[in-house]
This record gives sequence, structure tokens and C-alpha cells, in this order.
Amino acid sequence: MSISIWSILVVILMLGLLVTIHELGHFWAACLLRIKAYEVSIFVGPKLVSWNRKGVDYSIRCLPFGAYVRFTEIAEDGTPVQSDDPAELINQPRWKRLLVALAGPFMNMVLGIILFVIFFSVAGFYSLEIGTTYKDTQLYGQEYEVGDKIVAINGHPVYTYLDFFYEMNDAKPTQDMTITLRDDDGDKYDLTLVPEIYTRPMLGITHWEGTDNEYNGWEIIEVNELQNNGDPVLKPGDYLTEVDGYHVDSEEFFEYFNNLGEGEPMLLTYYRDGEIHEDECSKTMITGANDRGVRITRYEVDSPSVFLKALGYSAKMPLTIVNVSIKSIGDVFDGEEEVYNMVSGPVGVTSVVSEVVDDKEEETEDKVTSIIMLAAVISIGLMFTNMLPIPGLDGVQVILIVVEMILGRKLSEKSENMINIVGFFILVGLVIFAFASDIIRIIKGG
Repeated sequence: MSISIWSILVVILMLGLLVTIHELGHFWAACLLRIKAYEVSIFVGPKLVSWNRKGVDYSIRCLPFGAYVRFTEIAEDGTPVQSDDPAELINQPRWKRLLVALAGPFMNMVLGIILFVIFFSVAGFYSLEIGTTYKDTQLYGQEYEVGDKIVAINGHPVYTYLDFFYEMNDAKPTQDMTITLRDDDGDKYDLTLVPEIYTRPMLGITHWEGTDNEYNGWEIIEVNELQNNGDPVLKPGDYLTEVDGYHVDSEEFFEYFNNLGEGEPMLLTYYRDGEIHEDECSKTMITGANDRGVRITRYEVDSPSVFLKALGYSAKMPLTIVNVSIKSIGDVFDGEEEVYNMVSGPVGVTSVVSEVVDDKEEETEDKVTSIIMLAAVISIGLMFTNMLPIPGLDGVQVILIVVEMILGRKLSEKSENMINIVGFFILVGLVIFAFASDIIRIIKGG
């Protein structure tokens, strides 16, 4: 795997800005609550520029690795100065200290939502409004109104398109599926989709929906290793256009393909690196079911009403990310997902960014929107990460303050040290695990 210097710089700058917003959240909350701050530093390292305003030292430093806010006075020997000043954070009521601790993660959530609004406004977005379906699908013939909103799949709530795609992919294709919808009056109703089981050849691909690209074909995301008797013809990045002369986006294709039996190989027509290819692919017969036929409506932000829809779905993204993350962790325990795929360290983040930044076929505008989307996800992820009870993160302070509020007194120094020691070992373990996960993914991918 080759990672360019541009990818590294983008990651450093992106994470630096996300951490800066986090620290400014603490500072802004302190200002609103009239709590004294001594210093605010944007980035770290040697100072580029500095100034003092209303007793606060501000500085912009040269290394974009983070930021910090200092709420205590520092003596010449570098140790904190103990003070009875009621304006200092340490001497504030517990509820004020709790709000300041929560303000950093809160700002990461707000920033993530804002970035999703920008991303949706530029790139468009999928709603949860059900659209029209196709003949011979499980949804075809069901009584529903186009535009009704999907609120649950098999009893599991969905909040945005990410939940929707997760639940649709998680459901077994040969089992019944129940979709809960809400109409314009707010009433909910269920649709039960019953699959028609069949045996047909396996294409063995996962592809992006639709054919909205220059090749007018399916863009391949993933290829099953069993395709063509273990010697796959297609690979990710290819665009499949025809099978045995039938275009993949035509109604004739689905009718033809679903009725194929064993026999002669299939002839696949596809584009790879801009060149057209035709190759035979042996038929591996599989048992499957007809398409669910569930489509959700995609919007381009071109009016105030659609912008409000984008804002609404953006506001639900933190809930969606938590929901999908928890379910993905459950997949690990169920053996459906490898544990090393659940955590990414700096190498993993840089690898993802590198796939975007170093893609020579992608336009600059598309790269920028992809980076905005990644920054939105990471910002919301930082919100939850910072709530972990680990030293140096806000979660420790939140727990200590909440325990103080429950007990009505400050924890003993021994208890605080014990919490910090346990948290430190958790932190070290997570760092090692994140780096190990990155390395395993690189080995598996390479």
C-alpha cells in the first residue's frame, strides 16, 4: 500500500481542525458560564502568532496536531498554581464543570452535523421515503403510498439511509421481511415481503445501485471469491454492462438471468480502466430469492424544503452512527465480522483518505465532498471516543463529576488515581489494538 504525502497532510490537517473545534467547545462553554481561562492555543508547537485579550493568552502554533485550553495558572517551574479564585474551573459548582466537560464532545457532534449538511447539499442524499418498485419484486403489488417513510425493518428502528442499508444487507434474502412505514398522517403500518426462492447462476458481485456513470453499467464494489469457480473474472472498480448481450439495467436482463440454468458459461461485458472487455464466466448455481424491490428516494438539494430534509437527516446521523456501530460490534460476537475491522488507528484513517486523495480518476470536487463526508463521520466518532472513561479524555472528568454529584463530595485522591490507572491501561490496549487492526487490514488487503 502506497500512501502519498498529500494524504498524510490531509489527515493531519483534518484531525487537527476537529480537535481544535473540540477544545474551542470547552472554551466557549467556559465563557458563557463566566469561568476563567488562562490560555487558548490553536494547534501545538512553536508559536506563529499570539495576542492577549481580556486576560486570556491566545496563540496559533505551527503544528496542526491538536489544540488545548488551559484553565489553571502555571508557575515558572511548570506546576499548576493552587488557587481559591472562585472564577477558576476547579472551584466552580459541579454542574458548571460538567457542562464544560461535555461541551467539547457536543461541539464535535454539532460539527459532524454541519459537515453532513454541507455534504448532502453538494452531493445529494437518500431519504427514507419509499419509492416505486419493479415488477416481480417482493414489494410489487403491496398496498403502500410512494413517499411514506420507512421507520423500521424487522422491528429494528432506522433513522437514516445508513441504518436502512445496514438492515437490508443484514437480513437473510430467503426469509420474510417486515417493513414498518409511517404515512403523512403519522399512522404506522407493516408490509411483509415474502421471497420467491429460486436457483440460478451466481454473478457474485456487490455493486452500487443504478447505472449513473459514463459506462452505463454497474460499478462493482466487491467480488465473491467463488465467482468463476474460484477464479473471478470481475474485480472491484469494474463496470459490468451486459450479461450474454442483455444490458444489466433492462427489464429483459432480470427476466433472462433469473431463468438461466446450468450449462454454457455466461459472457460478461465490462469496462476496466476505461477499456471494454468480454470474458466467459462459468455458472456457479446458487439458491436465492427475488429482489425485495425496496427503493428509497434520493434528493438533490435545490429548494428550501429539500434543504430542511437534508438538515433533518443530518441531525439524525449521530444516532445512526451509534446504532450501526453497536450492531456491528454485535456482528463481531456473532462471528459475522472480523474484530480487526471494528477499529481504525491513524494508519487506517490515512489509508481511507489516501483512497480518495490519490484516486487519479476522481474529480477534485468529488474528492473534496468525500473528505467532507469522512470528516463528518470522524467528528461524530470523536464525540463518542471522548466520552470513554480514559485519562486525557472528557469521559473521565464526566464520570468523576457525576460520582461527586451522587456522593455529594469529592472522590478521594486514591480513588481518582485508581480510575486513572485503569483508564490508562485501557487506553494503551486500545492504541495497540488500533495499530494491530490497521496492520492486519493492510496484510489482508495486500
